[in-house]
Amino acid sequence: MSYCVSINGTSHQVDADADTPLLWVLRDCLGLTGTKFGCGIGICGACTVHLDGQVARSCTVALSAVGKARVNTIESLSPDRSHRLQQAWIAEQVPQCGYCQSGMLMAAAALLKENPKPSDADIDATMTNLCRCGTYNRIRRAIKRAAGMSVAEQA
Repeated sequence: MSYCVSINGTSHQVDADADTPLLWVLRDCLGLTGTKFGCGIGICGACTVHLDGQVARSCTVALSAVGKARVNTIESLSPDRSHRLQQAWIAEQVPQCGYCQSGMLMAAAALLKENPKPSDADIDATMTNLCRCGTYNRIRRAIKRAAGMSVAEQA
């Protein structure tokens, strides 16, 4: 079947089965490889995207379920690393292996949209993505840096 999907502000006609995960549509059909495959069951968060501004695990979203929702991927943040989260990630040296980072950034972007000054508890409750390298403290600092919080507010 053919589906029309809005990805990063552009409409795309996609020929794929209705039950094809959005992740594979992004990567295999549209060549948007920033969104990563991790667990395939929606637990790890490497495949995190936004559907109408809400966090979604693209490995568990069927193409037919996307409908008219606006999909945003890591490629939509900034092509030149100028997004405040990307800058904070670099400043705090968050990535080690980097595999989970696109999903982490997308989850963090949704968090800051909903809560511009999150506490540690807010970050811990919202950032459910997994990082095998264990960079959670740096992720927390980067989110607070991107939120424009002072060192005192970060403590």
